[in-house]
Amino acid sequence: MRIFTSNFKIAGHLPQAVAICRGLPRGWKGRAYKPLAPSWKLVKAGLSQEPFIKAYRAEVLDKLDARQVLQDLGGGDFVMLCWEPPGEFCHRRVAAAWLEKELGVKVPELNLKLRGHQEWLRRKKA
Repeated sequence: MRIFTSNFKIAGHLPQAVAICRGLPRGWKGRAYKPLAPSWKLVKAGLSQEPFIKAYRAEVLDKLDARQVLQDLGGGDFVMLCWEPPGEFCHRRVAAAWLEKELGVKVPELNLKLRGHQEWLRRKKA
């Protein structure tokens, strides 16, 4: 089982991609998992990082069971997507940290330049 995070620009074309945000790209045909998406109210609140994390946890993560989320997403081998570029603060990394803590798994940002990540993608295509 491997779980990654990324954004639509980098990984939206992958069959393992799962959008976890409210707004989706025009014409999006991939999977979406709205239970991990923050509300529009939270997205538009303009909160700084720490208050956003606290609010996102209370609004979304505290109401979910990580094992059920994993099961809903097929048991593993997926890439959680939202809009922000790698390195910018976003809720996908908060969700990743929550999954790491709750399930004891690593959820790195997908890096298509890393050999291990490339090998995972090749195995998933086969």
